[in-house]
Amino acid sequence: MKKITVQNTLVTLTSINDMDYISLTDIARVRNPDEPKDVVKNWLRNRSTIEYLGLWEKINNPEFKGVEFDAFISQAGSNSFTLSPSKWVETTRAIGIKSTVGRNGGTYAHKDIAFEFASWVSAEFKLFLIKEFQRLKEDESARLELGWDLKRSLARINYRIHTDAIKESIIPQSITAQKAGLIYAAEADVLNVALFGRTAKEWRDNNKSLDGNIRDYATVEQLVVLSNLESLNAVLIRQALPQSERLAALNAVAITQLTSLAQNRSVKKLK
Repeated sequence: MKKITVQNTLVTLTSINDMDYISLTDIARVRNPDEPKDVVKNWLRNRSTIEYLGLWEKINNPEFKGVEFDAFISQAGSNSFTLSPSKWVETTRAIGIKSTVGRNGGTYAHKDIAFEFASWVSAEFKLFLIKEFQRLKEDESARLELGWDLKRSLARINYRIHTDAIKESIIPQSITAQKAGLIYAAEADVLNVALFGRTAKEWRDNNKSLDGNIRDYATVEQLVVLSNLESLNAVLIRQALPQSERLAALNAVAITQLTSLAQNRSVKKLK
């Protein structure tokens, strides 16, 4: 849960299935601080609202029940028509709106829908809401980029440890710089194959339209594991373990660590 302040009103944001949802309950307090749920229900009574929600669901939700939606659209706008968020969700299997109970409970909607609701509540409030939401997304993007750069820098530092081990344990004395470079590249590919499943050349051959190298397109998780593999490979090199055995060991470690990181909430927050 995150909160932004929009014209002195706290608005809660959350993530559902990796999508941004905004509290309609908080937005509704702009019009009715005491009974915000009534504002949401009144909005749902409008035919234009139902049409918009139905269109959004048809575009984004393959499980949306069109027949049940047709029943709602035929009644929407009449004096007797009422509709709650929970009834809308339960009847049509909608995913654009979510109702929760307990702490931080209330009605949440996908940002596309939340902005539409905010426009109905107050055009001015909608504009400030969009501005604050964009500011939050820009801040998150900046933090993610910083986190990625830090992991990339850590990988470079660890790679120095890796190359030092290669220099001390694998490269013979008085070898030419060109041949030394070939050995370094070969050992770098041990890490590439262990982690990415392909050599640097194989990646370039399959991604000719992209600039940079395979590591420039690594995820945060992969960069974390790469740092660990570089340190581990340096130890294995000094132990004189054959390259084929080191590759198998590094690959096993990469699989284990990536599986663990995939379930790590702290890593997910960087995305």
